[in-house]
Amino acid sequence: MNEYPVKILECSYINHDVKRFIVEKPEGYTFIPGQATVVSIDLPEWRNELRPFTFTSLNEWSYLEFTIKIYNDHHGVTEQLGKTNAGATLLLHDIFGTIQYKGPGVFIAAGAGVTPFIAILRDLYNRKIIAGNKLILSNKTSEDIIYGKELFGMLGPDFINVFTREGVIGFSERRIDRNYLVETIRDFSSNFYVCGPDEFVKDMTGYLLSLGTVAGGIIFEQ
Repeated sequence: MNEYPVKILECSYINHDVKRFIVEKPEGYTFIPGQATVVSIDLPEWRNELRPFTFTSLNEWSYLEFTIKIYNDHHGVTEQLGKTNAGATLLLHDIFGTIQYKGPGVFIAAGAGVTPFIAILRDLYNRKIIAGNKLILSNKTSEDIIYGKELFGMLGPDFINVFTREGVIGFSERRIDRNYLVETIRDFSSNFYVCGPDEFVKDMTGYLLSLGTVAGGIIFEQ
């Protein structure tokens, strides 16, 4: 496995538990929107603690961006990243990922599962071909949304928020289940892009297949 030491150029919290990292981009390091790499922190006790994170930057940018949810309820890599500042070194590894854009469709994400879709949607927006795509995003509350203003700016009314623990006028307070999909989506022959916790992806895939979506039309991390 290749290893690329990179300096953190900037980092800051964009909401209460999500932190944005701007890091150096190694020469010749290229990726497709939706892909990820394995990252570790260049400290003796953390070098071998490898975790996958998705690029939220675009390949043509001169730097890499990661948008990472910080979990402070257990002493793991993201908690340490929450304490890590500009000037520190991260270790990047090879690029991987099966979530890639295959044509207009519906993006369905839970929480930080939206991160691979951010790069895809940014790329489509920049190329002026975002029309025909919809994003359904589930979060606990409105405070948990990642890049909400930007996503609304790109998608407008095709950015649909679902909250599981907060009642907000004009937004749904419920979970994305089979009934919700039936009420919200007209065409199940479309492409569907799904990302989130393993159980969420399993549930969404099962619902979509039961509603007539072909297996090849469901794109998720395998």
